[in-house]
Amino acid sequence: MKYLMLIYGNEEIWNGQGPEELAKLIDEVDGFNEALRASGELLESEGLIPRARSVRSKGGDVVITDGPYIEAKEFVGSYFVVEVDGEERALEIARSYPGIRHGGGLEMWPLMGRGWASGAE
Repeated sequence: MKYLMLIYGNEEIWNGQGPEELAKLIDEVDGFNEALRASGELLESEGLIPRARSVRSKGGDVVITDGPYIEAKEFVGSYFVVEVDGEERALEIARSYPGIRHGGGLEMWPLMGRGWASGAE
């Protein structure tokens, strides 16, 4: 099963870290990613450029606005996709993400896959 992990951060917390703390966290995340690559579970990982757009239907028209859609102190700063045997392993990976210990958060979303609607994956 594939899972999308959305990594949330808080600008005040991230900008409040000193250069050594930030470098240490980046090293931890790099190690985390490398371990998942070595196990074959990490499929993709990317940071996001803070320039989201919201595309919605409003009154029959498609409206594009600067995003994210809602106001929040936290923002989605990156993501990664893993393929694992089940939800327990995905949760284990999510709990071990280094950024969580530094005031970040993570949302875990199961991905449908091509055969999802028919029950096959």
